[in-house]
Amino acid sequence: MKQRLYIYDTTLRDGQQTQGVQFSTKEKHAIAAALDELGVDYIEGGWPGANPTDSAFFDDAPQLRARLTAFGMTKRAGRSAQNDDVLAAVLNAGTGAVCIVGNTHDFHVETALILFTNL
Repeated sequence: MKQRLYIYDTTLRDGQQTQGVQFSTKEKHAIAAALDELGVDYIEGGWPGANPTDSAFFDDAPQLRARLTAFGMTKRAGRSAQNDDVLAAVLNAGTGAVCIVGNTHDFHVETALILFTNL
């Protein structure tokens, strides 16, 4: 029985988190086109609203065969999902898919989330 393997690429977000790497919007478009040509199924374009480059990339999203994906996190503490502009930017990015990450490690829950709650 054959099963289809789907490829999800995070180069445009994770790759940009490497020290000394900072893609321009034009470079992100070129990388997305190359990944699409390779046959990648899902291309994570970055975090809409997180920085001007990612916002510009989603504002002028490339036409791909791959499913363009927006990255983001769950709503911020002390806000409803309906009133979280960071979450709204992800949901309104116009992509066919989103990747939502939630904090689950003890450190994040006990330290990071408490810090954000007390801001």
